[in-house]
Amino acid sequence: MLFRIILGIIMVVVGAAITIYGNKIYNALGPINWAEQHLGTEGGSRLMYKLIGIGISVFGFMLATGLLIPLVIGLIRLLFPGFVPAST
Repeated sequence: MLFRIILGIIMVVVGAAITIYGNKIYNALGPINWAEQHLGTEGGSRLMYKLIGIGISVFGFMLATGLLIPLVIGLIRLLFPGFVPAST
């Protein structure tokens, strides 16, 4: 449980850093062609880097608070109505 919390906090910090320093990451890595085509003109890559950072942060919060596993199980139950998770 402690490992899950520490890993979640690390993910939140990494996601926040990606979000905050999105422009520096863009300058270092360059544009993402798919993002430039589908997320807007001249700013799609920067938006994509920020969305990746926010996604990592949200994933980290869910991992640290224990909400990730119930979400995954709920999504699997939507796809497979007879699914019963094994007890741990």
